[in-house]
Amino acid sequence: MKFDMPATTNPIDQLKVIGKATERIDGPLKTTGTAPYAYERHDVAVNQAYGYIVGAAVAKGRIESMDLTAAKAAPGVIAIVTAENAGQLDKGNLNTAKLLGGPAVDHYHQAIALVVAETFEQARSAAHLIHVDYERAKGAFDLAIAKNSSTPPKPGFGGPPDSAVGDFVGAFESAPFQFDATYTTPDQSHAMMEPHASIAAWNGDKLTVWTSNQMIAWSVGDMAKTLGIPKENVRLISPYVGGGFGGKLFLRADALLAALGARAANRPVKVALQRALMMNNTTHRPATIQRLRLGATKEGKLTAIAHESWSGDLPGGSPETAVSQTRLLYAGANRMTAMRLAVLDLPEGNAMRAPGEAPGMMALEIAMDEMAEKLGLDPIEFRILNDTQVAPDNPAKPPSSDPQSKAPEEKHYPHPPFSQRRLTECFRTGAERFGWNKRNPVPGKSREGHWLMGIGVAAAFRNNLVMKSAARVRLDNKGVVTVETDMTDIGTGSYTIIAQTAAEMMGVALHQVVVRLGDSDFPVSCGSGGQWGGNSSTSGVYAACMKLREAVAQKLGFDSTKAVFADGQVRDGGRSTPLAQAAGESGLVMEDAMEYGDLDKKYQQSTFGAHFVEVAVHASTGETRVRRMLAVCAAGRILNPKSARSQVIGAMTMGMGAALMEELTVDKRHGFFVNHDLAGYEVPVHADVPHQEVIFLDETDPISSPMKAKGVGELGICGVAAAIANAIYNATGVRVRDYPITLDKLIDRLPEVA
Repeated sequence: MKFDMPATTNPIDQLKVIGKATERIDGPLKTTGTAPYAYERHDVAVNQAYGYIVGAAVAKGRIESMDLTAAKAAPGVIAIVTAENAGQLDKGNLNTAKLLGGPAVDHYHQAIALVVAETFEQARSAAHLIHVDYERAKGAFDLAIAKNSSTPPKPGFGGPPDSAVGDFVGAFESAPFQFDATYTTPDQSHAMMEPHASIAAWNGDKLTVWTSNQMIAWSVGDMAKTLGIPKENVRLISPYVGGGFGGKLFLRADALLAALGARAANRPVKVALQRALMMNNTTHRPATIQRLRLGATKEGKLTAIAHESWSGDLPGGSPETAVSQTRLLYAGANRMTAMRLAVLDLPEGNAMRAPGEAPGMMALEIAMDEMAEKLGLDPIEFRILNDTQVAPDNPAKPPSSDPQSKAPEEKHYPHPPFSQRRLTECFRTGAERFGWNKRNPVPGKSREGHWLMGIGVAAAFRNNLVMKSAARVRLDNKGVVTVETDMTDIGTGSYTIIAQTAAEMMGVALHQVVVRLGDSDFPVSCGSGGQWGGNSSTSGVYAACMKLREAVAQKLGFDSTKAVFADGQVRDGGRSTPLAQAAGESGLVMEDAMEYGDLDKKYQQSTFGAHFVEVAVHASTGETRVRRMLAVCAAGRILNPKSARSQVIGAMTMGMGAALMEELTVDKRHGFFVNHDLAGYEVPVHADVPHQEVIFLDETDPISSPMKAKGVGELGICGVAAAIANAIYNATGVRVRDYPITLDKLIDRLPEVA
C-alpha cells in the first residue's frame, strides 16, 4: 500500500481499541520472569556451550603475540576463536570498526578472542589465562584537541554538514542584542538493563541466532556480509529485548562471536557481553562541543541564529548531529549551522536515544534562556515570539551547476509548512498546569530552609520519521487474528499497539489477536529506532489488515468499501456474518507493506513539546534534587496513552541523568572510558525520580500515516537536561554550560548562606 495522500476517515478512527489506555499484553510474561530473553533460551538448542569475550587492553595498536597455550589446556575449554583462525571476515555496512579485532586494534575493549567452554565459569577462567603482547600506537582521545583538525562529515542521517539561509554574519554583527557561548556535552552510555547477548547454532550452512536486537533486517544483512554467506542462510530471532536505546540497532560482537564460536565448537554457543566490557566494546553517545550565537531585536525577534557542533568518531564514523533541531525549531531570517567531525580513537560513537536533538537541545535551550535574560523577557514568551509555522532552514535547492548532468532533479519544496506544530500550545498548557506564574524571575531568591528553589523550562523537539514496514495477518476459523512481523519490542509496547491496530481493523476483541514479533522469517518491518517504530509498524499492520478485509468481504460476497467489521461480525446493509466464517478450514492469510510517497518533502513532519522542571539546590553543599517534572507533548494520535506515558517518563528520567550525573570519563592518556560499569557510570535510580506528569495534546496528523500518529519515545528526552539546567540557574544564579551539572561546578559559586 502506498501512502502518498493525507489520510481521510478510515477504520482506525473508530477508536474502539486504538487510543485507549491499555495494559501491555506482554506485561504478565515480563513481571513473572517468563518472557524468554536471548541468553535465557535454554529451550532452543541442545548442548549449549558458553563463550567469554576477551577485549583489547590497548586503545590503538597491534597484537604482537597471543599465547593461548594455558587457556587451551584449561578444564572444559572446547575452542578459542581469534582473528587468526576465524576465517576471512568482512565488516558490516553499519559497523564502524571490525567486531573481531586482530592483529590491528581499533579501540579499547575491541573483541580479540572468544573462549568457548562447557560452563561460563570455565570459559571465564580460561580467558584470564590468555597472554597478549601489544605494540601500542599513539592515538587521539581528546575532542578539545582533535577539534582543531576536524572536517565536514559526509551528508547522512542528520542531513548535510552545513546549512545557510540569508546573511548570518551581517545580521549578527548588526543585531542590537547578541549572545555567543560554547557548551559541552560528555560521552554517554546506553546502560540498558539487558546486556548484549546471543545464542548461535549452525545447521549445515544455515545459521540461527537468538539475540537482543532492535533492527532485525539490518543485522541479518550485516551478519551475512561479515561472514560472507547468503542472507537467506541467516535467521535472527529477537522476540524480547531488555532495553536498547539505540545500542542494539546494529550487529555487535556478541552475535558475531557466538556464530564464530558455534562454528568452531560444532555446537550451539551462547555469549553475553560482561557488563564491564559493554561500554567500551559497543557504541555510545559521543561528546560534543557546541557554539551558539543568537542575534535579536530589542523586542526579542531573532534575526540571526548560528549553531556549530564538533564531535568525534573512529575513521569512517559519523557525527553527532547536534544542530538538527536548530535548523527547524525557531524563526530567524539569517541562519547558519555546521557540523564538524574529528577522528578519535575511542570506541564507536553512534545512535543513542534521540541522536542529534537530545545533546543539541542541551545547548540550544540554555542559550535561549540566556538570550531571554539579556532581553529582559520571560523565557516562555521569548520562545513563543519566535515560533514559526514553516520550516525556517530549508531553502530552495539551487539548480545543478553542471549543464551536462543527466541526473534527475529531486523535487524540492522550499520552506514547507509543518504538518502540525502546536509548540505554543504546549508552552501555554504546561505553564498553567505547572504554576509558571509562581516562578521568581530573579535567580537565587527563592528558598525553603537550606534549599534554593528554581523552576526551568525548555522546548521539546524531535523530527517525525516514517519507514516502510510490512506485516502478515492470518484469520483462522475461530476468528483469531495472528499478526507476524519482524518488528521488535524493546520495552516500548510494540506487542500491544500492534494488537490494538489489528483488533481495531478487523473488529475483534484484543484477546482474539495474537502478535508474533522479532523473527527474520517474518515480513520486514521498520524495526525499533528513531522514534519511527510505533507509527510505522502499526501502519504496516494497517496495510496488511486492509488486504485481509478485502479478502474477507470478497469471500462473503460483501462490498469491501461498505463492509463494517465489528464485534467479530462483518456487516453490509442488513446482512451480518461471523468473521470466522470467511476463514474456512484453511484460514485466510494476507501480507502487505506500507510505503511512503513524498508527503515528508511537501510538509515538515516533527513532534513538539515543553518540559517544566522544579529543582532544589542545597545552599551549602550544591546537592541538586529534582522536585517536579512535567512534559506536554504534541505528537499526533497517541495509540496507547498508558505505554506512551511510560515512554515519556522514562525519557524524562534519562534526561535527568544527562543533566546531573551521566558521563563516560575518558582516560586521555590511554584512550578508554574509565567508569565502564554500573558502579562507576551513574544513572538515576528510583530515589532520584520525583513526581512526573505527562500531558498529551489531543492531536491527529493525517500527513504522517493512516494511523495519524507520530513517535513520542524520543521526544520525551529532548530538552529535559536544559530545563533542569535552567531551573538550577533560576535557583542559584549559577550558569553551568558543561554537562553534567555536578555539585563541584556549583559549590564555590553559590550565593552566601544567610
